[in-house]
Amino acid sequence: MLDGDERMERYARHIVLPEIGGVGQVRLAACHVVVVGAGGIGSPAIQYLAAAGVGRMTIVDSDVVDVSNLQRQTIFTPGDTGAGKAGRAADWVRRFDPAIAVTARDMRIDADNAGAIVAGADLVLDGCDNFATRLAVSDACVAARVPLSSAAIGRFQGQIANFAGHLGDQPCYRCYVGDAFDADDCDTCAEQGVLGAFAGMAGCFGAMHGLRVLLNGVSALGDPQFGRLHLLDGLGPGLRTIRIAPDPQCRACGGR
Repeated sequence: MLDGDERMERYARHIVLPEIGGVGQVRLAACHVVVVGAGGIGSPAIQYLAAAGVGRMTIVDSDVVDVSNLQRQTIFTPGDTGAGKAGRAADWVRRFDPAIAVTARDMRIDADNAGAIVAGADLVLDGCDNFATRLAVSDACVAARVPLSSAAIGRFQGQIANFAGHLGDQPCYRCYVGDAFDADDCDTCAEQGVLGAFAGMAGCFGAMHGLRVLLNGVSALGDPQFGRLHLLDGLGPGLRTIRIAPDPQCRACGGR
């Protein structure tokens, strides 16, 4: 809620925007977002979702902070090295805004536990670094009827999209990548390298895209753009958008 002068002042720059307004800000305060991955994408996404006034957050990550993370994972400091990312990210949120209800889940998501983690959320923002987890999260979102914001990078290409496979006319993430990636077989930033500022760019884009979903139906900003894949070129720089078609044979959402 926005009770109190301090809360009103904190979000004054949002409230004066006609695209958000008081109604949109109240809506954000009532939302629960599950963030999967507190790394290079999840780190700035968590920060900007918290700054936007999302009322409840669950942060899921099984990794620990390494000194090599500090080049892009801006939510951590050298003193966090060796500690669990989910817990340290949740601590940051509590310091930043004690009014946000935040829960840390120090665990790896898979097909067996993803459903319980995403159940009841208003949005899942997935910034993890492997296809197996992305697909498990996507399948769980379809089953739980929860919209999904997906953000990923590979070197200087970023991919950001909102998915709503539980809706009959919209694709899910599995419609996009298919079934071939249900394994931990993708390249890592340790092998390919990653520019910290570009990870931040994709994470902020993911947070902005997630806000579109949360504000759907209550503000002018709330165009979720389901099924549109935004391709970021970090070298150009540039942006282009393609539309993803639902796959009627998709084993997660086909035929819904």
